[in-house]
Amino acid sequence: MTEDVTLMKGNEAVAHAAIRYGVDGYFGYPITPQSEIIETLMEAAPWKTTGMVVLQAESEVAAINMVYGGAACGKYAMTSSSSPGISLKQEGISYLAGAELPCLIVNVQRGGPGLGTIQPSQSDYFQTVKGGGHGDYRLITLAPNSVQEMADFVALGFDLAFKYRNPAMILTDGVIGQMMEKVKLPDYRPRRTEQQIREECPWATLGKTKERGPNIITSLELDAALMEKNNERFQAKYRRIEEMEVRYQEVACEDADYLLVAFGSAARICLKAVDMAREEGIKVGLLRPITLWPFPTGILRSYADKVKGMLTVELNAGQMVEDVRLAVNGKVPVEHYGRLGGIVPTPDGVLDALKEKIVMK
Repeated sequence: MTEDVTLMKGNEAVAHAAIRYGVDGYFGYPITPQSEIIETLMEAAPWKTTGMVVLQAESEVAAINMVYGGAACGKYAMTSSSSPGISLKQEGISYLAGAELPCLIVNVQRGGPGLGTIQPSQSDYFQTVKGGGHGDYRLITLAPNSVQEMADFVALGFDLAFKYRNPAMILTDGVIGQMMEKVKLPDYRPRRTEQQIREECPWATLGKTKERGPNIITSLELDAALMEKNNERFQAKYRRIEEMEVRYQEVACEDADYLLVAFGSAARICLKAVDMAREEGIKVGLLRPITLWPFPTGILRSYADKVKGMLTVELNAGQMVEDVRLAVNGKVPVEHYGRLGGIVPTPDGVLDALKEKIVMK
């Protein structure tokens, strides 16, 4: 790693990390609270240095289809948006999953439904981890809770996307996107040559060779029996990802009687709530899913035999709580605490909810 440490917003960290990773193309459209990503890329002008293409498309629909085209050529292609814009990209995301094309999508969430607010939210959880577009597909989903992770997850997202030929998403929110922290940026990586892409991505549409004809990439298969085989292959891949790529963080869980479960900015708030609870003699731990899909079902199931109850803390009406309940399968009570409309929970509010919903019951 370089010693290039600087103070920047989470959105800016994504942009600089993309340049340094050797991304070939970014295609996006401005929307609050993620516009700094494309603004930072435009200001940095990487087409003059690394050769990275940065293009403001005419719409979110156009942007995701440009990502499809770049990814089909084996290129590192990415886009970013915020909740309503990601909704517009859903058809293209489903096409990317069906064509098994690796790419990176960043969603800096804002409150909904509809146009809602420009304030932060975590209400796109269902849309992201359950497959917001049509068909049976999954997105590898990373949930950063710091500016440093915003930068780090660009490389991780691309690495996982290409490892499994599957779209990956960084699901963050307006708190992490807009907050400023020190971040250590990665070293510059040279962009891959066409020969390297041909070797690493033999499936890419880079023209025919002496050894084979042209590659064809599509998500269309009109033969139902063959389409079923495609879907069976997808599901087998998803099971491999679930076995190999679960990531999570445990804080003060060793002796915990109660468990907070939260991701992203909500998890940062819970860190303070854990300290406050322990000062009062309540043994509380925090389990933070880093991959929202694949979800850390196994570790949560194991804690169901150790704790008296769990509280999910989310900036929504209760979404991840359903996956936590499925994980523990009724062994312990699981409740939800959240704020809506862009209001961010406080540590005091989290602790009060824990006492009311779990500890005092």
